[in-house]
Amino acid sequence: MGASLLSSTAIFRVMFIVLNTLWLSPELASSAGVTRHYKFHIKLQNVTRLCHTKSIVSVNGQFPGPPIIAREGDQVVVKVINHVQNNVTIHWHGVRQLRSGWADGPAYVTQCPIQTGQTYVYNFTITGQRGTLFWHAHISWLRATLYGPIIILPKKNVPYPFVKPYKEVPIIFGEWWNADPEAVITQALQNGGGPNVSDAYTINGLPGPLYNCSAQDTFKLKVKPGRTYLLRLINAALNDELFFSIANHTLTVVDVDAIYVKPFKTDTILITPGQTTNLLLKAKPHFPNATFLMAARPYATGRGTFDNSTVTGLLHYETPPKSSPSASSFKNLPLFKPTLPPLNDTSFAANFTHKLRSLANSQFPANVPQKVDKRFFFTVGLGTNPCPQNQTCQGPNNSTKFSASVNNVSFVLPTTAILQAHFFQQSNGVYTTDFPATPIFPFNYTGTPPNNTMVNNGTKVVVLPFNTSVELVLQDTSILGIESHPLHLHGFNFFVVGQGFGNFDSKKDPPKFNLVDPVERNTVGVPSGGWVAIRFLADNPGVWFMHCHFEVHMSWGLKMVWMVMDGKLPNQKLPPPPSDLPQC
Repeated sequence: MGASLLSSTAIFRVMFIVLNTLWLSPELASSAGVTRHYKFHIKLQNVTRLCHTKSIVSVNGQFPGPPIIAREGDQVVVKVINHVQNNVTIHWHGVRQLRSGWADGPAYVTQCPIQTGQTYVYNFTITGQRGTLFWHAHISWLRATLYGPIIILPKKNVPYPFVKPYKEVPIIFGEWWNADPEAVITQALQNGGGPNVSDAYTINGLPGPLYNCSAQDTFKLKVKPGRTYLLRLINAALNDELFFSIANHTLTVVDVDAIYVKPFKTDTILITPGQTTNLLLKAKPHFPNATFLMAARPYATGRGTFDNSTVTGLLHYETPPKSSPSASSFKNLPLFKPTLPPLNDTSFAANFTHKLRSLANSQFPANVPQKVDKRFFFTVGLGTNPCPQNQTCQGPNNSTKFSASVNNVSFVLPTTAILQAHFFQQSNGVYTTDFPATPIFPFNYTGTPPNNTMVNNGTKVVVLPFNTSVELVLQDTSILGIESHPLHLHGFNFFVVGQGFGNFDSKKDPPKFNLVDPVERNTVGVPSGGWVAIRFLADNPGVWFMHCHFEVHMSWGLKMVWMVMDGKLPNQKLPPPPSDLPQC
């Protein structure tokens, strides 16, 4: 690792201290919340992984980036200063951004990018959320190295609805490229083929001993017998859903996407890019005379190539005071390895997601919209664009370019920010409001695909009146192969009221919807060869991105925009933009 780089281990040791300090801090006794200031310097930093040194775009020279730590109700102010040649934006993934859409971060959707030498201050309040979220770059593929955790503690003197952990440990999954990810996607978009895959997965920036030259770059978690630990899992990988397990240990799921869930025990979890999961790990009551491997590897359902490798870390126990010399070095102890599901285990994925349920009690209610004002049916999947004249393409049939779409519309980012154009009523030439509510040409979505796989390209949005109750069915398609798609909605949480395989049946499936305690989250995996139904209340005025959190699919156009109009009352309107909002 680069000599001047603060090590991942050091970063997370500091985080443990800060978390414990926050729990005990007397100035946070007020439930009104405080303002927390952060400064993000976007700068280049040399980092070595897999015996390969390269210059990466970082925040404050750290990889992964620094944590944002706050309590529910706190205001967070982050000053971002761009010292690199790349245009940059930062997205605060999962933060509701109530009436603060100017701080949401997706480039050309809510803001123009922060250019070289420019500064922008993101200002938002964390409302009604507690758990784990994360921040990441939201332009091109820069989030490969620009990402870090958002730790949201409950309000002071408000306990967790589960046993208080002895320690809290962020575990962030990422991907490492020996090549420059920006060059990888640029080349893929030029030739129309699939991009090269990453060289390794990482835990807190470290690949682990199964990779070349990486035994020293291994995440290690030391635990005390009998103690309970809260593991804050984040999938910041670009293009891969991941299975995760710790050998010989049972995990208890207590929170997803900063929303508490009914606790349930499992040996393995599934986490898509964009999702977070909080787990309780109960250490064994006595020193086990063994070390345990934690491991993550992909859940892969598509036809494309993927990084078929495994990232590992080590769980080892603090040795008893009067232990033998061999026990004092965990290297001499037997090592137990976890068993992970097969790469394409769709049944495990379905069973795991069905276990997720909101607490739905008086303190943490599940406010599921019971009536629906507007229903939408969106197909999500791949497609093609024609190959430009006098060019050889590497997409399907070597005569087209890969594309991706929602309702066969492949989204084209404009050259100015949609939110700005909307606020100042200057939409001409920026976007149109004719995004289709249902597929224009219905077909057997998960059956034999149509011969014509070409998509339409455009910058189309859906307009919603304030407080509209929305039901949206997301349907995978078999065009160029069925595949799971992790769909992320900015500006809202939604309730996952139903899911299934095959084609959604508008008569038979809705009566089975769970309107009592469905899981509430911001990112959901559309099942491979299936569908998922979500409901949300459009109570947040602004312009809100919805997209696949596979970065390659987003680059190909699997994205769209919801435009929520102002309400009648002052607190239902989007405020004007801040004075330092970047210009295109």
